[in-house]
Amino acid sequence: MDIKSLYLDELINEMKKIGQPAFRAKQIYEWLHVKLVGSYDEMTNLSKELRNTLKEHYPLTVLEAVDSLVSEKDGTIKYLFRLKDDRVIESVLMKYHHGNSVCISSQVGCRMGCTFCASTIGGRERDLTASEMLDQIYRIQMISGERVSNVVVMGTGEPLDNYDNLVRFIRILSDSAGINISARNITVSTCGIPDKIRQLADEEIPVTLALSLHAPNNEIRKKLMPIARQYELSDVMEAFRYYYERTGRRLTFEYCLTEGINDEEEHARELSRLLRGYNCHVNLIPINPIKERSFLKSDSNKIQKFKNILEKYRINVTIRREMGSDINAACGQLRKSYMDHSSK
Repeated sequence: MDIKSLYLDELINEMKKIGQPAFRAKQIYEWLHVKLVGSYDEMTNLSKELRNTLKEHYPLTVLEAVDSLVSEKDGTIKYLFRLKDDRVIESVLMKYHHGNSVCISSQVGCRMGCTFCASTIGGRERDLTASEMLDQIYRIQMISGERVSNVVVMGTGEPLDNYDNLVRFIRILSDSAGINISARNITVSTCGIPDKIRQLADEEIPVTLALSLHAPNNEIRKKLMPIARQYELSDVMEAFRYYYERTGRRLTFEYCLTEGINDEEEHARELSRLLRGYNCHVNLIPINPIKERSFLKSDSNKIQKFKNILEKYRINVTIRREMGSDINAACGQLRKSYMDHSSK
């Protein structure tokens, strides 16, 4: 029984099974999701007998921080966490003027196979539970001593490939009885799985949805993202339109600029045509090169020209600020370095 993954009403029912009143469940829920404790022994308003019962029957998910890197440029901190099965995942704390944002992983590894991403090297090992996703945020908040106000599910893994755990994670994270991070301050990034996008739209949890687009057409997208061979871009875009119609949330499109592949002026014009009529924002991302891949980052002049063309067609666009570039903060880099070192 993964107690940290339970909704409050589920926890109340579980405590009733062991003869505990509803208010005990509410106390435990507060310890887990507001006070963010790392052990039952810290739950000082529970009897010793109850704490021992909880220890015996309800293992507590608490991640262990095994490494961290701090950027000298912007204060970004990348954490490597060990799970109970000794697998490792990574998370990133990014500090902005408007508040602290945490980027979390949703899987151990990833099976999407995007050719420019270190997260996919080695494939997917398993999904993360809701509690393992939550505790990345909880541990970072406890370690840093700072409040997290925004969460992006944009680290290792494809969130919609771990759908049930993702939805449970969002509902607990945004619960007013818990840490209470508004669903509107949560962004979920996907490679584009149309049926899951529509399903998420129907959940009535107004998170921001971001599509890892990275190409203005399906042919270029197939070269960069194997998932494009399974789902036509037109189907993905229609699912995104459905998400907007159901939620009213402005859509985000992520576009990694890769030298000589998707960064020419003709690509910008084609992208403008693709996004015509969508209430959207485009994040242009200078790609973070990794040693296992040959892709190069576009030069700054070309990136600026690309942005200017999109703006000419009245598309809301920004060039994403590069956070943690001096500590290899791109998805999967720290984890892969740790695993390579551990295997020697």
